[in-house]
Amino acid sequence: MSTRKGGTDVPEQGGSTGPAQGDGSGAGPELSVVVHGRNVQGHLGACLDALAAQASPGVEVIVAAVGASAQAAAADRPGVTVVPLPEGTGDGAARTAGAERAGGRWLHFVHSKDSVPTGAPRAVADRVADLEAGVDVLCVDHVRSTWRHQGMPSPDGKHLAKQGRRDLPLADCPNLLKVTPLLGNRVLRADFWRAHRTELSADDETFAAYAALLLADRVATLDQVALNVRELRSESLPKGPPEERYAVIDRYESLLALATDRGLPTAPRAALYDVMVGDCLRVVAREQLPDPVRREFFHRASKAAVAWRPRGHQHPGGLEGVRRRLLEEDAYTKYRTFQTANQQRRKLRSAVLSRKHKVGKKVRDLRYRRELERPVDPNLAVFTAYWDRGVACNPAAVAAKLAELAPHIHAVWVVSAANVPLLPPGTDHVVPGTRRYWEVMARAKYLVNNANFPNAIVKRPDSVHLQTHHGTPLKRMGLDQLDYPAAAKGLNFHDLLARVDRWDYSVSANGHSTEMWERAYPSHYTSLDYGYPRNDVYYSATAADIRAIREKLGIAPGKRAILYAPTHRDYEAAWTPRLDLATLADRLGEDTVLLVRGHYFYGGAASPLAGLRKSGRVIDVSSYDPVEELALAADALITDYSSIMFDYANLDRPIVIYADDWETYATTRGVYFDLMAEAPGKVARTQEELTALLTSDAWRDASAEKARRAFRHRFCEYDDGRAAERVVRRVFLGESEESLPPVTPVDERTPAPTPEEATQR
Repeated sequence: MSTRKGGTDVPEQGGSTGPAQGDGSGAGPELSVVVHGRNVQGHLGACLDALAAQASPGVEVIVAAVGASAQAAAADRPGVTVVPLPEGTGDGAARTAGAERAGGRWLHFVHSKDSVPTGAPRAVADRVADLEAGVDVLCVDHVRSTWRHQGMPSPDGKHLAKQGRRDLPLADCPNLLKVTPLLGNRVLRADFWRAHRTELSADDETFAAYAALLLADRVATLDQVALNVRELRSESLPKGPPEERYAVIDRYESLLALATDRGLPTAPRAALYDVMVGDCLRVVAREQLPDPVRREFFHRASKAAVAWRPRGHQHPGGLEGVRRRLLEEDAYTKYRTFQTANQQRRKLRSAVLSRKHKVGKKVRDLRYRRELERPVDPNLAVFTAYWDRGVACNPAAVAAKLAELAPHIHAVWVVSAANVPLLPPGTDHVVPGTRRYWEVMARAKYLVNNANFPNAIVKRPDSVHLQTHHGTPLKRMGLDQLDYPAAAKGLNFHDLLARVDRWDYSVSANGHSTEMWERAYPSHYTSLDYGYPRNDVYYSATAADIRAIREKLGIAPGKRAILYAPTHRDYEAAWTPRLDLATLADRLGEDTVLLVRGHYFYGGAASPLAGLRKSGRVIDVSSYDPVEELALAADALITDYSSIMFDYANLDRPIVIYADDWETYATTRGVYFDLMAEAPGKVARTQEELTALLTSDAWRDASAEKARRAFRHRFCEYDDGRAAERVVRRVFLGESEESLPPVTPVDERTPAPTPEEATQR
């Protein structure tokens, strides 16, 4: 007998109706998200709301609801299958009940207090669908949330990114044992879970998380956030007897025994041993335990450290090595003395540093206030770009035109110490935090930035702040990120608005940007609908300029050069290659050169790209500046959602959009329009589609040209080669709006010659 809830048949308490069949096609879903447990502090409803909003044919949601409160929270939700369980059912049993009801090929266990970020189920389902047979576990990234902070990143990204798209046995990726031990950041193949149900259904989630890796034949990774872990206040959790902490040692001894029984080699056993010793020392050092319990814990941990230490295993150096030796010696009294001495040393050092910091801040503030009392220098302008990276983007183009039209105004660039060596010779500059920095920031009449100046900068009544921005917005910006916490990443919106209130002018390249800026950054500034100064070069560059750039890049005459410039994903911990460039380059042939602006070249001499790099068919331009030169050198552009597409459209050359994860990107980051319907050219959703476009004439056929023409009219509205002149005349020379050079209509402009045209001149 069953009751009807949320449009699905639900078994009675403790029952099961067998595996679910997903979308009704008979094939079953790719992924089952199994939410399990009590309705802890009322968080289950929010978790299910987020999942229900992301329903898709390849993903099902199973709720193993423990107790009446959880069952009520899960009731009447479309697309959610509820497995009611009696009060007191443990986490392991709840996971088991949910998994038995699940029909997916893969299982993602999510505790009822946690949640799944927008777009994550689809991304995980897509990833596991591509995995080879024999892969048992997919490790994913997560964020943490507390009552105070939301979406704090985990430390796991570096371990996940290192493996990339490879699947490996644990012996070849032992560092995955350093990934936070949560069952929710390990997606398990359903058959694998059933084969090892005893270990993986343990109530101790940490044990189950480590056991999943130890038992897996092969492990894959996805450096995308697929879990939001809610860390509850310790004061709100029930307190057990302190002797329960002895179970930490028992857990690791069981895991090390499991690793030994599995015949795992030294590397993963040593990694797990290091985790055990580190956790045990943290319990001794940080947890509030009665001294007799702490002493006994130390004694038991000492025995485990000696018994399970791998042969030939070396202690780390420094203080950590001292701690480990004292543990192995079971020298509890010495350890506590050593610990106390270290605490005193840290307190003393912290006090000294704190005093120095306070004194330094007071001196800085005093100097800055004194400089603010001096008159503003009408002939001083401060420029910076990309958070003090150097001379670049719109500020660089404005500064160059300023030197031409108003040479009496002196430009000073704010540049981080690390980037000073990269400055053009003779560039006057200041490093943030230095004495002269505060002097010029206080006295400059003009402050130009494509991002924002620090909160400490004061807006003087007679100073002028010019915000140039650094791209046309496809993704949501400013206050429009309020509904997209993964993109906002803890952004303080009150501080943001305070920075925006300092703007006097905001430069815009098109009417779309003007409207979006006014909504995302509401304040009193004046919009300058003049075009982006950095794009002027697309109308002023000559054939000789283009030949010189291509020669500098090593592109032989007559070769087709394609610029591949993907953007960053907020939901990924690190940049992940989305194209097999070696295969693509082979398919495109020797007459095509790929200019790649990303971080693909992680491979060494053994990389399949090594030969292509040597032959000049793939050129890494990740650190090449300015990017405008790359655009001028390229016959075509491949990008996904980068704002480079809006700039490149000025050249009226082919653009291909490679959008293999558009739905995920649009859902997690938020977008202002549907790029798939309003693209600047052809759209490819897979590498096969992209290759087919580029190996035919489809990438530049009549329909691609028609799409590009519409895109140019909309997004290159004000870019005509004279944007910087208009900005300088209006902001720095005070000329009236009516006296500025009018914007040339799109159809009357002549972009820079194409590389093919440049070879003929």
